[in-house]
Amino acid sequence: MRPGHRLWTLHDGRTEQTTVVDVWAATTREVLDVTTTHTTFGVMPEQLFLTPDGWTRARDAAGTKIAWTHARRLCRERPVIRPTYPWGYLIGATCADGTVGKNYVSLVVNDEGFATKYARALTAATGLPARLEAVSRPSGCLGREAPGFRVRVVSSYLADLLRQYVGGDAHHMRQRFPRVVLRDRECFDGFLDGYADSDGCRIARWPARMLVSANIAFLTDLAEIIGARFTPDAKRSASHLVVSDRWAARGTFRAEAHRVELDEGGWAEVGAVGARPASTKPYTVYGYRLGPHPHFLVNGHVAWGGA
Repeated sequence: MRPGHRLWTLHDGRTEQTTVVDVWAATTREVLDVTTTHTTFGVMPEQLFLTPDGWTRARDAAGTKIAWTHARRLCRERPVIRPTYPWGYLIGATCADGTVGKNYVSLVVNDEGFATKYARALTAATGLPARLEAVSRPSGCLGREAPGFRVRVVSSYLADLLRQYVGGDAHHMRQRFPRVVLRDRECFDGFLDGYADSDGCRIARWPARMLVSANIAFLTDLAEIIGARFTPDAKRSASHLVVSDRWAARGTFRAEAHRVELDEGGWAEVGAVGARPASTKPYTVYGYRLGPHPHFLVNGHVAWGGA
């Protein structure tokens, strides 16, 4: 490691890089092994780590939490999110009929036009290439395989981001209403259209759409935003929410500011801090002066380098 090299760090919930300005070495016979919920690493007793209460020395870190991020995810692609209509459409359609896996997002539907619109929205919102695949899937109604179309993008960042938007669990019955789409009317209109194109339909007798979901809390939050009456259907597994084309005239929409980017930060609990067994030779440890961020990651844990 020498000046000019770059190290990863965590700043305001985002993983960023900082530059090594200076490096120095020192010898010591006292090294502590810090054991957290994720790994064990050795540092000097005076090494500072970021905790909820500020910077704390390694020797005093037992029983606390250290700011942490997944070290193995540092080099993954981080698409630039464009929070516009396609972004809202992507979220709405995914909430209604999509699948958010560990490192992928997919949608499988029968309607080729809907799948095409979803793929275009995904690419417009994230820059990630998305294409349609012809697939077949079992149909309980037909009693045989039915043709369909799939859009699938491999991106652990996008999968984590969509889970963040809906409260951490993207299961359709447990997901929360993604309030991030309330940043403006354009995004919210995209969300409504995406959800309605998947789990909704036009109502013939008046200008409105009907949305269908078994997630009562989700529909309840949505009904409040559009100023609609909503009564859960106790006799059926799914309930219906009517969205009038003139809902905006009720004046119930309120824009909200929410984080659009993924919060990659977390906390690792420090289980134990103990002295490493004495060695016949002194240990060599290194310190760094960094900029613009004076801290860096040690096995994903945020440690102070020096200003």
